[in-house]
Amino acid sequence: MSSFEIVGGKSLSGEIYPQGAKNEALQVICAVLLTEDEVTIENVPNIRDVNKLIELLEYLGVKVHKTATDTYSFKADRVEIDRIYTERYEQMAASLRGSVMLVGPMLARYQKAYIPTPGGDKIGRRRLDTHFTGFEKLGAKVEYSMSKKAYEVNGEHLKGTYMLLDEASVTGTANIIMAAVLAEGTTTIFNAACEPYLYQLCTMLNNMGAKISGVGSNLLTIEGVSSLNGCKHRLLPDMIEVGSFIGLAAMTKSDITIKDVNIKQLGIIPDTFRRLGIKIEEIGDDLHIPAQEIYEVEKFMDGSIMTISDAPWPGFTPDLISIALVVATQAKGSVLIHQKMFESRLFFVDKLIDMGAQIILCDPHRATVIGSERKYPLKGVRMTSPDIRAGVALLIAALSAEGTSIIDNIEQIDRGYQDIDLRLQKLGASIRRL
Repeated sequence: MSSFEIVGGKSLSGEIYPQGAKNEALQVICAVLLTEDEVTIENVPNIRDVNKLIELLEYLGVKVHKTATDTYSFKADRVEIDRIYTERYEQMAASLRGSVMLVGPMLARYQKAYIPTPGGDKIGRRRLDTHFTGFEKLGAKVEYSMSKKAYEVNGEHLKGTYMLLDEASVTGTANIIMAAVLAEGTTTIFNAACEPYLYQLCTMLNNMGAKISGVGSNLLTIEGVSSLNGCKHRLLPDMIEVGSFIGLAAMTKSDITIKDVNIKQLGIIPDTFRRLGIKIEEIGDDLHIPAQEIYEVEKFMDGSIMTISDAPWPGFTPDLISIALVVATQAKGSVLIHQKMFESRLFFVDKLIDMGAQIILCDPHRATVIGSERKYPLKGVRMTSPDIRAGVALLIAALSAEGTSIIDNIEQIDRGYQDIDLRLQKLGASIRRL
């Protein structure tokens, strides 16, 4: 197990480029199973979750070539689909949350799929009903084995249908889309997730020959086709990294420019951080965060306390709630953080409290943060990263704190952030990997 040693209290400066979007990568890489032609994907982040998914595809027989630092070509013309029933496949798939998105492409092209209950962050219940209910509506048969904790899906003749999703699940929507593109007839999905990742996936599939309309909305219409072709696709910049760097700049009183962020795909992320008092300047397609000694939380028009809450797109992404919370600890003013979607994602606040933050954990979903206006700087402590996003929030807290902090279990951070220690060192951070 590795750790980060961080000497905090230093202002940073410089430019930083966000990596390719992790959540998009996990979707579009699964989509390569839908065709026997070559698919090239650019701007792929070198992070644990993505690398594990690529290794899993290689085990299934997909030919993978790394053609540049961040570019891969995939060719799934000789997939050994029966390997999904092997012990090695079970072990590899169970360690990765994103492996569930292999089911849709497998079902569409090979008429069967098998997946153990996938792993990932321990942030509360993350049910998969939306995925499998969608497959059943397309005509597939789904069986769950309690003893093996695995799903087996079979469907020789998928047929398009109308479905109203019970929740706007991003991965569920992606999985159902990938199953429907090769189904017979027309599929209509209402209450579909419409995150930029879904826009990108649908654009990629249309470039491969799929017929998807309504892209970018919550009502998708998919006319099934008999086969798909290869294509070239480039991932968006990771908007979660962009939000993380905004929070980092504010907490450490740093002057940082985040390059090539694709501003139009960031939604309300910049404005949400502006509500916390952070100055953000848009320069072309870059975001410049100037150094601020004090940033003050806004109040609502009636004078009531500001609430930052997550919601399905175009609402504020739940992946940045932990960043907003840690930023609020040093702000002027108070804020209520409401994490609606996952009941365990706020449990890392005990570590911030150990560092000196003034936080009241109201219940598993809500925390009131009383900003210290930097009058009471955080203190360095030893702590453990519980998941990807909380881990980075703790890293930001440590960089702003007085003294030395140790963060253990940084493999969680490595799952989602590429070479984060090396990139922060270039900004002047005192961070080293133990």
